[in-house]
Amino acid sequence: MMQRIALTQLDAQHNRQAKSAALTRVSWPTNLTPASVSYQSHGHVLIIGEAASCRAACDALAPHLGAEALSSITLMVDAAGSAAATLDELPPNVICQRADFTRQTLSISGYLGNFSVLLEGAGESIDLAKASLTRPHFDLVLDLGATPCLTLELPPPGYHAVTPGSDAYHDTLASLPEMIGEFDKPKYFQIDHDLCAHAGRGQQGCTRCLEVCPADAIASQQKRIEAWIEIDPFRCHGAGSCTAACPTGAIQYRLPKPEALQDYIARLLAAYHEADGQAAVIRFADHASLAAETSEPAGHILDVPLEELGAAGLDDWLLALTQGASEVRIQRPVELPPRMAAQVETQLAEAHALLEALGHDRRRLVLLEAGSDGAQRDALPTLQALPVGPLATGTKRHRLNASLDWLGQHGSPSGERHDLPQGAPFGGLAIDSDACTLCMSCVAVCPTPALKGGEASPQLSLREADCIQCGLCDSACPENAISLVPGFLASDARSERQIAKQEPAFECISCGKPFATVSTIASIKAKLADHPYFAGDAMARLEMCEDCRVKDVWHELARNPHAQLKV
Repeated sequence: MMQRIALTQLDAQHNRQAKSAALTRVSWPTNLTPASVSYQSHGHVLIIGEAASCRAACDALAPHLGAEALSSITLMVDAAGSAAATLDELPPNVICQRADFTRQTLSISGYLGNFSVLLEGAGESIDLAKASLTRPHFDLVLDLGATPCLTLELPPPGYHAVTPGSDAYHDTLASLPEMIGEFDKPKYFQIDHDLCAHAGRGQQGCTRCLEVCPADAIASQQKRIEAWIEIDPFRCHGAGSCTAACPTGAIQYRLPKPEALQDYIARLLAAYHEADGQAAVIRFADHASLAAETSEPAGHILDVPLEELGAAGLDDWLLALTQGASEVRIQRPVELPPRMAAQVETQLAEAHALLEALGHDRRRLVLLEAGSDGAQRDALPTLQALPVGPLATGTKRHRLNASLDWLGQHGSPSGERHDLPQGAPFGGLAIDSDACTLCMSCVAVCPTPALKGGEASPQLSLREADCIQCGLCDSACPENAISLVPGFLASDARSERQIAKQEPAFECISCGKPFATVSTIASIKAKLADHPYFAGDAMARLEMCEDCRVKDVWHELARNPHAQLKV
C-alpha cells in the first residue's frame, strides 16, 4: 500500500521555489485577438411587477432619464390589486401598461439591447415594445415579480430578476443607468459540426450539451430532415459545461482552447519537476474562487485558473494524472448553477469509476467543497505520482483514450465491464449478425471512427474506445440489429477493432461486378417479392448492379414500348 508522502519543512520551502520557477517559465495560454460579440443598448428599460414596486423603482431611475442616459422606462404593472394613485403623475418618458397576470402572461426572449416581450392571453399576443415605444425591442428588463418571468439558472445579460428592497435590488438600480452604449463579450466557444453527434440522416443522437447548459443558450435546429446544434453567443455566459459534456470535442472552449489548456498543464508539471518540486497537486479553480482566497496555496499546489470551472472536465483531470500530478483537486465555487454542479459531480463519478476499473485509487481525484479551509486545499497527497506519459494530440476523444490507455498500462485493469453514471459516453454495441445485412447505414451516421466498413470485402467492425453511446447507429439500423451496451470495458479489447460481421460480396448476375452482400440482396428480394414492378423475370434485376439494372430496363422498353406505362 502506498504511504503518505512525508515532506519536511525544507522540502515545503523548496516546493514553493519550484512552483515559482515553473510559473516563471510557463505562461498561461491566451488568445491575442479572441472572437467577440457586441451588445448595443440605448437604455429603454422595462420594469415588471406590482404597482408600488414598479413606482418605487421608476422613481429611483427617473433622475437618470435624459441625454446620454436612460431613454425611457416602461412599467408593466400587475393590474390585480394595483393602486391607481401610485401610478399618478409619472415622470416624462415613463409609460405605464397594465395586465392581469392571473389571465395574461409575459413571454420574454432575447438579451441586452434586444429583448422581445409579448403579452399573451385570451387568444391574442401584444408586442409591448412596439405598443409602448413603437420600437422592436427593450434594452433592459427589471423583473420585480414574486415569480420571475425567466427562471433560468443563468439569465441572459440585461435581464435582472430581484426582490424589492434586497441588496441585489439596490445594486441593480445602481447599475442599470450604466448599461448604455456598446459592450463586447468574448465568444467563448466554437463548434465543429463535422464532429457533432447530435443528429445524422434524420436520426437524433447525442443531446448532452442541451441538457447541461444553465443558460439555455443551446438549441437544436432542424430543416427538413437535417438537424444541428446552435449556440446563441449573446445568451452564452461561458459556463463551459457544454464543452465538458461534449464527448467528441465538437464544442470547444476558446479561453483557452482545449489543446492549449492540456499543453499548459503538461508544461507546468514538467517545469515544476525539473526544478525538483515534489508531490505535485493540480487544482482546477475559477478566477473568482482564486481571487476570494485569503492565503497563498502551499508550494505543491499548482493552480489551473479557469474562466469557469466547467471549462475543464474529465479528460483534463485524467491528463494531469498522466503528466505527473500525484493528485487532482477540483475547487467548487461558492456560487455554482445547479446544472453545472450536477455536471461536475457526474463527471467526477465517471472519473472515479474509470480509475477504479483501471486499478487506481479514487483518491487521486478530489472535489474541494466551497469555503473549505486552507488545510484541505494544501493537504499532502497520499499517493506517489504515476510515470509521465506522452502528450497526445488530435481530437478530444483521441486524447482521452491516450490517457485511459496510459492509466491502464500503469494500473491493474479488471478486464470487466464497469457501470458508469447514466449517459456516460463509454460503452459498446451488441450487433445481431443474423439480422445485420451490412447495409452500412450505421457507418454512414456514426460521428466517430467507432464503426467501419470493410475495404476489400463486405465487413462491419467496431472499436469500442471510439463509441460515445450517441445511439445514432441504433436509430438508423433498418433491421434493428444494433443495441447499445453502456459501461466501461477495462480491457485491451476496448482499443482493438473487433469484426462484428463479414460475408462474401454478391456479384452482379450480368457483369459479375461485386456490388452488395448476399444478405442484403436476400433481404431486398424478400421485401419486394409481392411488388408488381418486380414480378416474373423483373425480379432478376434485384441481382444486378446499378449499371446493368438500368440497361436491362431500357432493353425491356425497346422490346415492349407499352412497358413504359409501368415506369
